[in-house]
Amino acid sequence: MTAVRVSVDEHGPADAPVLLLANSLGTTRAMWNAQVPALAERFRVLTFDTRGHGASPVPDGPYSIDDLVDDVLALLDERGLERVHMAGLSLGGMTAMRLAAREPARVDRLALLCTAVRLDGAYYAQRAATARTEGTASFAAPVVSRWVTPAFAADHPDVLAGLEAMVAAIPDEGYAGCAEAIAGMDLRGDLGQITAPTLVIAGAGDEATPPALLQEIAEGITGAELVIVDPGAHLVPIESPDQVTDALLAHFDPAGGLR
Repeated sequence: MTAVRVSVDEHGPADAPVLLLANSLGTTRAMWNAQVPALAERFRVLTFDTRGHGASPVPDGPYSIDDLVDDVLALLDERGLERVHMAGLSLGGMTAMRLAAREPARVDRLALLCTAVRLDGAYYAQRAATARTEGTASFAAPVVSRWVTPAFAADHPDVLAGLEAMVAAIPDEGYAGCAEAIAGMDLRGDLGQITAPTLVIAGAGDEATPPALLQEIAEGITGAELVIVDPGAHLVPIESPDQVTDALLAHFDPAGGLR
C-alpha cells in the first residue's frame, strides 16, 4: 500500500533533537497533550495522527504495521530527518518497534508504552468488523473503560467523556484498518533486531496490554529498562502524566535530568 501523508503538529525549537510521538488505536495526537509542553522545552516534538485517525487520510483497509511504518518514514523523509527519537503507545508502540527493527539507523532512542509484540488476532478482527458495521461509537464506552483505572474514571468523568467522544469520532474504516494491522501483527522476531536504547513503560492496572507483555518486550531488547506506572491502566500519559513525562525526559535526555 502507498504511504499516506499523515497530519502533523510541531512544537519546540526547530534546531533541537527530534522526538516523534505516535498515538494508539482509537485516539489522536491529542493523547500526548500533557507531555508536549515539557518535552518541547528540550526537543523538536512532532505529534501525528496515525492513518485513519484524526486529521490524517483514511485509505481503505486493511492496513499492516509495515504500512504504518512506511507512513512514518515518508514523514521523516519529507522533513529531511535522518534519525529521530520515537515514543509510541499501544499501536504507536507497535509501529515504533517495527520501525526500530526494520530501519535501525533511523531511530536514536526509543520508548514503548503499554504495547505488545502480539495480541489476540481474532479479537481485533472482530473489532474491525464491528467498526465497519456498527461504527466506532458503538464500542466507545467499553473501550475507554479499559483505558483508565476505575478510580480515575470516577474522579474524572469529564476526561472519560472526552475520550469516549474521541473514539466515536475516529473514522470507522480507519479504525477498522488499524485494528486489522494489530490482528495480523507478530513482532516477536523483531525484538532482537532493535539496537536503540529503549525504555518500556507499563501501566500497573492495564488490562489491554498487561505488564507481563511489557516485561516480555523489555527482556527481548538488549539493555531495555522497564518502568511500571502506578496508578495507571492503558492510557498512562493521561492518567499519570507527570510520571510519564519525567520518565520520557530522563530517557530521551539523560544528561538533562528531570524537570
